[in-house]
Amino acid sequence: MSSSNEEKMSTRKQKRRETLNWRSCPDESFSSNYGDVTPKSAAGRSWREAVEGKELTEVSNLVEEIVGSEVSIRGRVHDHRLVGKKLFVILRQSEFRVQCVVEEARVGTSMLKFVKQLSHESVVELIGVVSLPKKPLTGTTQQVEIHVTKMYCFSRSSLNLPLLVEDAARSEADIEKSVKVGKPAARVLQDTRFNNRFLDLRTPANQGLFRIQCHVQIAFREFLLSKGFLEIHTPKLIAGSSEGGSAVFRAEDSFTHRHLCEFVGLDVEMEIRMHYSEIMDLVGDLFPFIFTKIKERCPKELETVRKQYPFQSLKFLPQTLRLTFAQGIQMLKEAGEEVDPLGDLNTESEKKLGQLVLEKYKTEFYMLHRYPSAVRPFYTMPCEDDSNYSNSFDVFIRGEEIMSGAQRIHDPELLEKRARECGIDVKTISTYIDAFRYGAPPHGGFGVGLERVVMLLCALDNIRKTSLFPRDSQRLAP
Repeated sequence: MSSSNEEKMSTRKQKRRETLNWRSCPDESFSSNYGDVTPKSAAGRSWREAVEGKELTEVSNLVEEIVGSEVSIRGRVHDHRLVGKKLFVILRQSEFRVQCVVEEARVGTSMLKFVKQLSHESVVELIGVVSLPKKPLTGTTQQVEIHVTKMYCFSRSSLNLPLLVEDAARSEADIEKSVKVGKPAARVLQDTRFNNRFLDLRTPANQGLFRIQCHVQIAFREFLLSKGFLEIHTPKLIAGSSEGGSAVFRAEDSFTHRHLCEFVGLDVEMEIRMHYSEIMDLVGDLFPFIFTKIKERCPKELETVRKQYPFQSLKFLPQTLRLTFAQGIQMLKEAGEEVDPLGDLNTESEKKLGQLVLEKYKTEFYMLHRYPSAVRPFYTMPCEDDSNYSNSFDVFIRGEEIMSGAQRIHDPELLEKRARECGIDVKTISTYIDAFRYGAPPHGGFGVGLERVVMLLCALDNIRKTSLFPRDSQRLAP
């Protein structure tokens, strides 16, 4: 054998020996690339060294423009599946999901096993390279994938989850479709959701809903600050009833699809110069501003909610429609409805009137004003021309009330008179009445329920969906 052939043979044997050595002990070279991070663990030290100087990348920012870049991302294990010696992990961060590929040839056998046994909802941080998949992805929000080199677990979820986020995120249409093809998908019932709200809140729709809710508050504050209003925080508990019979925190029977015992109230009070219509002018400008800002600022969130709870965008006019209570009663009577002209509207009548208004005026957002005095709180100013009616109004979205407003009585003697007429012990509200004995201008305002606005904006069937942790007459936990 020639010396050159011997050298080639020796080189091949050396390479084969190196390959065999790599395959036989891969853990030695990859052991610092994965593990459970605890304060004193080796994996904790390895993680700190691995991420030193690296900023976390939001999953929503994983796009084709950064293909080839190394990124560090954190999220929850949504799902994973093993195909040959590749593990495909779906990582979820808020409503965004990305596919992460763990290849045995790249990370070693032990790391592959470590990632494979991570339970759904476990919190991990990984480092990898952004790549383009060979085929378009269908189970993710991002159309790139991450080729993983390192992965560390910060919190392992229980193996026995009371519900799967994937199941809780299904629309009714998806469930019905699964039944038709003979593979019924799990339906998560409302009580199961609320009993495990900390899991239910992780669905994309819920993530979208509470971002929308946040932006409703931001737009509300933004508009009013631009008009010179000052934000204040007031006490919510008083010694007696201010509404003529209501129990504190709705302890009375209000177990409906639109009532909560505890809700977020957005209230406004303002001075009136000439007429209570000035308050309605403000409302008529405020809410179209909010609706427009939500459309501009939350398009992805609205679309995410629609995927699970389909709805049509709210119809509203640039100039908010106003009808008197008497006009509303007349529309109902003409439609064959039996209603008391000096009584309040029940839920069915409100919904019917909403349908009639939509048909006639092409809007789902409108005001009804000059309500009968008998159905308003004692502090509501009666109309000058007819004391049977009051300087008050309600505002409706999709046929359901979201707000009550009115001019308040600023004369202490009239306040006392109205309180007694409503059966209220004046002594229990003496400090309230006394406040008007030192001079008070004509004024009024309104109160709107934040959860109800979001519920109706997104055409949901239950207000509990828009309450982070609902509190009603039957639920105080979690």
